[in-house]
Amino acid sequence: MNNWKENSLIASRKLNLISTEEINKVLLALADKAEEKCEALLVENQKDLASMEKTNPLYDRLLLTKQRILDIASDIRKVASLPTPLGRILESRELPNGLKLTKKAVPFGVIGIIYEARPNVSFDVFSLCFKTANVCVLKGGTDAYNSNFAIVNLIKEVLREHNLDENMVHLLPAGREATGELLNAVGYIDLIIPRGSAGLIKFVRENAMVPVIETGAGVVHCYFDKDADLEKGKAIIENAKTRRVSVCNALDCLVIHKDRLDDLKDICSGLIKEKNVVIEADEASFNALSGNYPTELLTTANEESFGKEFMSHRMSIKTVDSLKDAIDHISKYSSKHSESIVTENEESAAAFLKEVDASCVYHNAPTSFTDGGQFGMGAEIGISTQKLHARGPMALPELCTYKWLIVGNGQVRP
Repeated sequence: MNNWKENSLIASRKLNLISTEEINKVLLALADKAEEKCEALLVENQKDLASMEKTNPLYDRLLLTKQRILDIASDIRKVASLPTPLGRILESRELPNGLKLTKKAVPFGVIGIIYEARPNVSFDVFSLCFKTANVCVLKGGTDAYNSNFAIVNLIKEVLREHNLDENMVHLLPAGREATGELLNAVGYIDLIIPRGSAGLIKFVRENAMVPVIETGAGVVHCYFDKDADLEKGKAIIENAKTRRVSVCNALDCLVIHKDRLDDLKDICSGLIKEKNVVIEADEASFNALSGNYPTELLTTANEESFGKEFMSHRMSIKTVDSLKDAIDHISKYSSKHSESIVTENEESAAAFLKEVDASCVYHNAPTSFTDGGQFGMGAEIGISTQKLHARGPMALPELCTYKWLIVGNGQVRP
């Protein structure tokens, strides 16, 4: 694998010396290059798409279009325009003995990213890592290898044009051997971030010998409370479920108060039309929808219907007797990604926001907003569902660690 470990360490030291102005210049050049080479990238992407069935939930994630590449270029320019988090003074004080302490934001060094069929991640990860002076080692899936290879070669071309070390980004082979080497690269990789299915994240967590931040898997709920506004809820649920079904912030389970079952046909009416969302309904919601929702799209729920990330035009419905029951259900099945409540009752909303344990918790808004770009962060490297270091959308500040700088004048410790 071309000695990528040592090369990445060397590149990391070089990258740490580059000015913010130069970093931004490279990112703007990369955005231009992505637009310039759009057709070539789409050709390589088509090679990957040809090997995947269109019915596969990952197909939409794998797909690149001209508009998506233009959006990627826009995101890269947004990252370039954001202030750098590097060098921020997080804390500063002087001790009684005269020692001056400064806590300063610095890069991690070398970050490894393991991800599945999402070639846009290659651009997102590089732009965020480069902006924070981190070398990135990419391990994409076999499904997107042609797309990722073309993207990384394009990035390397831009780096060479600016007389920079092309090892500031590295793409590992698609096989499992490369995954094992990355997970065990102690002393070379400072942090690994997996992006993808729950199975991928679980595998990385259980096998990595270097620190891991978990991102990605989203089992997402929306609770329609007894005091919910019907029109608000209908729009929120439709948007959360159907905007893009393959992404991690898409709705998987509608939780509804029993007193609002009569409104269920109206709530779900926006899921039919061209969306054709299949509903796995518990007994109470099944009865409420029978005759009011297409028979071919309505089925009975079982235990496996809950706690499942569908990534398709499919969702489950759970009927509850109270706000407490709703929170209990979400607590049992949530992946701690994004959860939402629709209600006009401020006390219920406050209880939900306080008690639900997730990285992003919403009141009267869809979970589709869980996104670094939507939060004003530029591109994101993932949605952290854990609690150490970072939680929620991970952007520039979350790709920094810190170090203490201590300045003295000859003091010695007694």
